[in-house]
Amino acid sequence: MIIDFSQFLSAPSAALRLSDMGAEVIKIEKPGSGDICRQLYVSDVMIEGESTIFHAINRNKKSYAADLKDADDLEKVKQLLTKADVMIHNFRPGVMERIGLGYEIVKSINPAIIYAEVSGYGTEGPWKDLPGQDLLLQAASGLTWLSNNNDESPTPMGVAVVDIMAGTHVAQGILAALYRRGISGDGALVQVSMFESILDFQFEVLTCYYNDGNQLPVRSAINSGHAYVAAPYGIYKTKDNYIALAMTNILLLAGLLHCESLKQFADSNDWFDKRDEIKKILADHLSVNTADHWLAILERADIWCAPVMDYDQLVKEAGYRLLNMEITVKTSNGLSVRTTRCPLRVDGKLLVSSKGAPVLGEDNEEIEKQFGLINELQQIIKS
Repeated sequence: MIIDFSQFLSAPSAALRLSDMGAEVIKIEKPGSGDICRQLYVSDVMIEGESTIFHAINRNKKSYAADLKDADDLEKVKQLLTKADVMIHNFRPGVMERIGLGYEIVKSINPAIIYAEVSGYGTEGPWKDLPGQDLLLQAASGLTWLSNNNDESPTPMGVAVVDIMAGTHVAQGILAALYRRGISGDGALVQVSMFESILDFQFEVLTCYYNDGNQLPVRSAINSGHAYVAAPYGIYKTKDNYIALAMTNILLLAGLLHCESLKQFADSNDWFDKRDEIKKILADHLSVNTADHWLAILERADIWCAPVMDYDQLVKEAGYRLLNMEITVKTSNGLSVRTTRCPLRVDGKLLVSSKGAPVLGEDNEEIEKQFGLINELQQIIKS
């Protein structure tokens, strides 16, 4: 059983993945308002008056409403923790200690528990109290300087990549700690900062930077795709659409595309040193015909390429439909919500559940009965 105090995306995404793999996840929420993510809108699309994000990332969980500042509610939560395998939170450093649910306290009531926490920038240092928000961490970590062309503004990724990477890492840590506990019986403190997660996400380019005399990566001026990869790597506009080209021999490309101007770059060192010149020639050449025309040539020759699709195009493709990535879950109110499934397969089987995100506090009665939760007055009477 997992007791999940987390909000927003990072740690809730970890709890979601563990839930997909069979864990019982009890989400502890503040009475009245619940997880802030219930009202965190990324669009004007709402489901039952709540954000689509909340429904996507909290499916297949239970909700237990408890005011952690109330002694009786806190006591019930502590009783839950004595029976839990894992506890997860993503509050700023010091918050859980002030509430009375810091690691040492929780460990004292359940020595075998796996206590997992996600912070923005770690628990020490001058940045520890800064807000752990995805866009801010993308900016501070250097990630935004890797996208777009060299003379364009730093550009963030269009998804909450820091949140999801941190959630992935803490889930990995929890699973490793559970495996160790199965051998030794020992609990563990698992800590992940979003900042460290997004730095690890950039291990490829940071390793180049560390070992190249701290020379900053330089984005291409044209069709930039990767600061350290030679031409033709990037996205190219054709007559009607866009195509992506990955690592490819320029002379082979010149022959396939009948682009005479590319044949002057016989020295493979030029493919990086003169990548902007090569990309400009290639971009001009590809603009005269359609994406389908070029892809038909390139795909037959086993060149690494792909169409650039939006979601409307993607969902019509047979390759997408074959994956069955879409699932429909139902809330307790009977509302159907379509979202993505867990990407894992085990023994060829998909890990799916039809249970939607919970209504705030909808499982209080069931959880209190299941785990025999009682408040202080009830304890006195019982004793």
